[in-house]
Amino acid sequence: MITFAQSKNRPGFFISFEGIDGAGKSTHIERTAELLQSRHPERQVVLTREPGGTALGESLREMLLHHKMHLETEALLMFAARREHLATVIEPALAAGHIVISDRFTDATFAYQGGGRGLDLAKLYELEVWVQMRLKEGQRYLVQPDMTFLFDLPSEVAQGRRSLARNPDKFESLDDVFFDRVRQEYRRRAIEDTDRFVLIDANQSVESIAKTLEEYILNI
Repeated sequence: MITFAQSKNRPGFFISFEGIDGAGKSTHIERTAELLQSRHPERQVVLTREPGGTALGESLREMLLHHKMHLETEALLMFAARREHLATVIEPALAAGHIVISDRFTDATFAYQGGGRGLDLAKLYELEVWVQMRLKEGQRYLVQPDMTFLFDLPSEVAQGRRSLARNPDKFESLDDVFFDRVRQEYRRRAIEDTDRFVLIDANQSVESIAKTLEEYILNI
């Protein structure tokens, strides 16, 4: 279990929530923020999201979710929004010792643009390094969440939940085959970085998931 003392983003702590559309992660983000705030009243909890999180990012979000564009343009805009997000929200908050909780981060780009849409992962790795690589005391590192909760759910189950959305965006409207590829890339990323990821079985009741999250949060 990662603690504040072990955080590579000291003095703050960075948490992300990931999962395919319909996995239910958004239901638990605010509750997690409340629990962390009550546990660490001396720290500010910053809730944010991707794409978005800044005025520029929210404008790009509207374009990304509702307008057709070339796949590489889509990926570049995702990372452009992320660069602004890091510079103006995430890194200043971490430097101030805050707890940052983001609804999606870079894993989502690998899952959706890489796994789902089929963009060459090598290109995404290059963008990840370009946007997130930092140098500190002579050592290079990537700005990544300290902990990522991955809500894992079969694509056909998630589809049933997505069907309840009133105005689905261009991703939410895609089929199970797309979301199965997204899910598999998420799982690949989780296997690649087991120290960071916490795999959540999202095919449980809201109460069961909340209890699991609470167990992890109480150890942060």
